[in-house]
Amino acid sequence: MRISVIGCGYLGAVHAATLASMGHTVVGIDVDAARADHLSHGHAPFFEPGLDELLRDGLGTGRLTFSTDFADAARAQVHFLCVGTPQSKTSDGADLTFLVSAAKALLPHLARGAVVVGKSTVPVGTVEMLRGILARRPDVLLGWNPEFLRQGTAVKDSLVPDRLVYGVSGGRAAAFDPGSGAPRGVTAALDSVYEPLLNAGIPRLVSNFATAELIKSAANAYLATKVSFINAMSELCDASGADVTELGEAMGLDPRIGSRYLHAGLGFGGGCLPKDIRSFRAQAAALQVDSVEEWMGVVDGINLGQRARTVDLARELCGDLAGRTVTVLGAAFKPDTDDIRDSPALDVAARLAAAGAHVTVTDPKAINNAWMRYPQLRFEMSTRRALEGAELVLLLTEWEEYRQLCPSLAGGLVRRRVMVDARNVLDAGAWEAEGWVVRGLGRPAVPQTAAALPGLRN
Repeated sequence: MRISVIGCGYLGAVHAATLASMGHTVVGIDVDAARADHLSHGHAPFFEPGLDELLRDGLGTGRLTFSTDFADAARAQVHFLCVGTPQSKTSDGADLTFLVSAAKALLPHLARGAVVVGKSTVPVGTVEMLRGILARRPDVLLGWNPEFLRQGTAVKDSLVPDRLVYGVSGGRAAAFDPGSGAPRGVTAALDSVYEPLLNAGIPRLVSNFATAELIKSAANAYLATKVSFINAMSELCDASGADVTELGEAMGLDPRIGSRYLHAGLGFGGGCLPKDIRSFRAQAAALQVDSVEEWMGVVDGINLGQRARTVDLARELCGDLAGRTVTVLGAAFKPDTDDIRDSPALDVAARLAAAGAHVTVTDPKAINNAWMRYPQLRFEMSTRRALEGAELVLLLTEWEEYRQLCPSLAGGLVRRRVMVDARNVLDAGAWEAEGWVVRGLGRPAVPQTAAALPGLRN
């Protein structure tokens, strides 16, 4: 099929490259000329494992191209809207400005019988708004196909997704011919797009528009709830002397609960999960569903509170942060990405600097994105150089190289062997055997005063 992907940021670039790998002829359209040029040369303007290789494969076969001209989408049979829907600058709701602009720009170039499919995460009612924009083209079909990508594993999530969801007018009952049961309309078009995935046994769910619009937000709200729940338990563990890691492990063995997302730590960030739960909260408020609005507020508050707790723990270990030399391991909001949007690591680093600490941040991929936005911090590409002379080390993004860091090697570089493992991923016993004091959120501490910690000099 001939397909256009409108918006070639994180979602669109991955989606376009994936569709080309399935054998479709794909054109990616983006108003950012620099982004389109990068992609046209096989380089994503952000780090995502495996994406550059997928882009180069598509470009090499001629099935994948990128452009800034919407007219280049005119021959496509299916158009995917993949533009960003960031949090509004004036509220918790989603800003749909880019989506509206994309739909209006695409409208003059739609062929008769074309199918327009939204993939962006949007509030309920967005499809009805787009219907208004497309009203003068009754021959054009509209559908919704929410994305479920995770940064760091987006290529795999696209090639082997957990499920495919189609939102269609009239819902499931209208998606199939009542006589033969054959798919029709948007469902038939999307089945053709995703034929290799369906043949591989990927589940397909067909729903009405409202359900499709809610699915991504509801899934993210549930994941955020699990993370914030275990983080709330970590605070309870700190107060009681229990160990949240053992607690989460025991809870996860219950098949009704499961172990995923029951790992306590610094909490979630990024450009999707925080803004999606805030948008979800705003939607609930608009629909006067008070219980969901209040619930999302608590989830968000617990998550943000983990950052303050981490700073408090650093202060407890240093006695006074002013003038202390502190090293932060990690700048990206999670490993395997260079995305620093709403990064818990950088938020904590900035708070430490505001308290008077001399903070050095290191990260394998996110340094270039971070250094201009945080002039109060020092950045160092080399982990070894970042550790030199540190009085306190904080592991804030769980990159594999930090998880595998040698405690004796690190101990030879720092001034004090004191570690805040805010992701609870280190083998504390192995580090303590090398003379380190290791503290995590929700894990019992060996009673020590700041003055008794190794190597502290005022």
